[in-house]
Amino acid sequence: MSIIEVKDAKTEKEFYQIPFKIYKNDPHWVPHLKQDLQKVFDSEKNKFFRHGELSRWIIQKDGKTLGRIAAFVNEKKNKGNGERLGGIGFFEAVDDKEIAFALFDKAKEWLQERKIDIIEGPVNFGEKDKFWGLIIENFNYPPYYNQNYNPDYYVKFFEDYGFKVYYDQYIYYRKVADDLLPIHKQKAERIRNDPKFTFETIQKNNMEKYAEDFRTIYNRAWVKHENFSGMEKRQAMTIMKSIKPILDEDLIYFAYHDGKPAGFFIALPEINRIFKYVNGNLNWWGKLKFLYHQKTGSCKTFFGLAFGIDPDFQGKGLEGAIFDECKRILQSKNKYEDVVITWIGDFNPKMIRIIENLGATKLRTMATYRYLMDREAPFKRMKAID
Repeated sequence: MSIIEVKDAKTEKEFYQIPFKIYKNDPHWVPHLKQDLQKVFDSEKNKFFRHGELSRWIIQKDGKTLGRIAAFVNEKKNKGNGERLGGIGFFEAVDDKEIAFALFDKAKEWLQERKIDIIEGPVNFGEKDKFWGLIIENFNYPPYYNQNYNPDYYVKFFEDYGFKVYYDQYIYYRKVADDLLPIHKQKAERIRNDPKFTFETIQKNNMEKYAEDFRTIYNRAWVKHENFSGMEKRQAMTIMKSIKPILDEDLIYFAYHDGKPAGFFIALPEINRIFKYVNGNLNWWGKLKFLYHQKTGSCKTFFGLAFGIDPDFQGKGLEGAIFDECKRILQSKNKYEDVVITWIGDFNPKMIRIIENLGATKLRTMATYRYLMDREAPFKRMKAID
């Protein structure tokens, strides 16, 4: 058994190919796009390399590649913190505990050399909206775009090694046609009948305005979180630019009160329903397949990427009013049938209540784990937002 660092074209190819061996008989699996993964590992395209580093490995036995892992450190996140945090991600392995533990050992050794106190995983060397968390409940549903996916035996690998759940990640589902609960429908109607409130869908030709409105609400909504440092204008614009190629203007809504941003709902077409046909590679042939299935209307699901309400308006019906506006427009155009709402951490009980009050039901539970290098240190789950 040998562990090999990914440093050349041959080992990189093996790194990308191992999931195809593990999931070849799994009808729910949709491979990540090779091009999306390459951006994570490209120091010229991933801004996290400006203040961090990453290494990745494959493991081979009898000439066969049987697993992979990446380890990374984001030094910007460690500034001012007493304990140093590192991460692991992009873990895949056959159902063999020895293989899995050897990969964990290699990543831990690399992180120990960098004086890391806590390992978080499986996470992304990047933002939390992609490649984040491990499925721990409901393995019989396909992943949405850029969501991690894994077989159930990975849970035992992580927990037997010593990782513990730092927080749960809940994914929700609802039909577009579903009505709000009566009490929330009444609140939503009051909001919609109030002339001080206005609603609009995003316009691609004015992305800078919506990026700033998004940033304003986001910073207001998250200001009480202990790890929150505020979103900068450049970061908000980067997010908007990243979703522009696939956004549908009818899926992104902003609410205003007296002309000031009060809430947003950002959703995207669930393009994994189309990407499952391109087999993980958006090359010229993959693009042709994508365009064909896009035109045939293969995508009837969208996924909620972000939902934010200014604290002054939370719990007053604005959440439902935005969903009702979304329902009104989509049903009039007969575009989509259902929505998957991307993960909400169990540390955010207020947002969980909001989503459940909108009639969404829990579809899947994922988890972010942590491993303490000091095995005698007390473990604490993530603190809930006040």
